[in-house]
Amino acid sequence: MPTAYIGIGSNLGDREDNCGRAIRLLEANNIKVIKSSSMIETEPWGVEDQPMFINMAVEIETVLGPEELLSVLKKIEVETGRRPEKRWGPRVIDLDILLYDDLIMKTSELEIPHPHISEREFVLRPLAEIVPEKLHPVLKKSIRELLSELSGK
Repeated sequence: MPTAYIGIGSNLGDREDNCGRAIRLLEANNIKVIKSSSMIETEPWGVEDQPMFINMAVEIETVLGPEELLSVLKKIEVETGRRPEKRWGPRVIDLDILLYDDLIMKTSELEIPHPHISEREFVLRPLAEIVPEKLHPVLKKSIRELLSELSGK
C-alpha cells in the first residue's frame, strides 16, 4: 500500500482542533494515519499579515492514487470550513500532499513532491520529526539534511 506524507496547517479558529478534525476525517475516508508529528506554531509564509499557524505532518497509508488523494484532501478542506481565499492567505485548514512514496509527478493540478518542501521550515520541522531519514526523491537529500540546510541559512 502506498505511503504518503500530508502537511496540515491552520491559522483561523481553534487551530489545534482544526488539525485534529482533519486527521479524524482522513481516517473516516479510509486513509490510515501511521504517524503524526507534534503541532508547532509557526509564522505565516508568503503573506505575513495574518495570524500565526499551527502546522504538523502525518504519515499515511492509502489505496488512493495521488489524484484521488488530492480530491479527498480538497473535500476535507471544504468539510472543515475552508473557503476560497487569496493564495497563502488565512485558512481554517490546509492539507498538502508533501510526498507520495518516491513518486515524481507534475500535472496542472498536482506536483509531487510538493514544490516548496525545501523552502519551508514549517513543513520540514514536523516532517523531520516523523521521517528524518526519508529521501526527497528529486533532491536526493534526507528531510533532516534539508531542514539543516534551511536552518543554517
